[in-house]
Amino acid sequence: MAPISRRSFATGFPLGILGGGALPFTASTPSVAQAPSAVGVTPLAQIRVGRFTVTALTDGYADMPYTFFPGRTPTEVEQAATAQFVARSSGVRFVFNQYLIDDGERKILLDTGPAGSIGQTGALPQAFAALGLRRDQIDAVIVTHMHQDHMGGLIAGGQNNFPNADVYIDRRDVSHWTDPAKQNGAPDYLQTSFKMATDVVRLCPRLQAIDGPREIARGISIVDLTGHTPGHIGVRIEDAGRSLIMVSDMIFPVVHPSATDVNFLFEQDRAAAKAMRDRFFPLAAAEGALIAATHMPFPGLGRIVTDRGKMRWDVADWALQS
Repeated sequence: MAPISRRSFATGFPLGILGGGALPFTASTPSVAQAPSAVGVTPLAQIRVGRFTVTALTDGYADMPYTFFPGRTPTEVEQAATAQFVARSSGVRFVFNQYLIDDGERKILLDTGPAGSIGQTGALPQAFAALGLRRDQIDAVIVTHMHQDHMGGLIAGGQNNFPNADVYIDRRDVSHWTDPAKQNGAPDYLQTSFKMATDVVRLCPRLQAIDGPREIARGISIVDLTGHTPGHIGVRIEDAGRSLIMVSDMIFPVVHPSATDVNFLFEQDRAAAKAMRDRFFPLAAAEGALIAATHMPFPGLGRIVTDRGKMRWDVADWALQS
């Protein structure tokens, strides 16, 4: 594979690097070990990326039924979860991570969580309180895509909860999720996202519908990850030779990155989602990129690595690092 520069993620993927076919997804024999029970705390985690301080927050969690992963049978997904010691009777646990980027001048929040609209969520305000931070101190909110679990906190309670923030959303997602024809033809489980999207446009006068990769502040770039939704985006921050790519819903626990042909129920264009994973996973592995993923176990930090010809998620050693 040709060398991959860090900048390739911020400026788009080289067209000649498309990745191979889907990697095999294996399910081991179930073991008797069970996932540990949750502890009721407000977790926070901070890392430094050059001049940036990035704080991982969480709005909570929800368990996604094993039937929600097209491309594998529910039994296969459950067996894989069991092999990874994270199986629950209620499904695959999705954490809802958000990331606060602070460069000393501006505070930028990546996504706002479902705010109680899904599962055991609504904890983002407590996380802000733990930081001694008010939501009106946020200068910008980047919504990676207009699924309810990424924008719910922005307009929870029927108001703009980040009144002083510029709101960045890809124009393709704004167009899709505010289209009455698209809403009329959508399944019931997507209706909340359509309704929330309309509220976001109505309640957020500082909304900026953006087009494609761009730098929104020095060292903070939008990455095009379209596939999961028409305008699915990520964010790359880079300074002093260090970088972090926040990839939103490119990676789901249990099933990724070992198999790109496993989708998620909410993805309408499964072929496009698979194609983007086919491109992104090898690039990330080649670079050794540090990644922040919304639904991976808190704080969602890790790397995609190639191990004996297969890809796996390698949790980042982030704590107490200089």
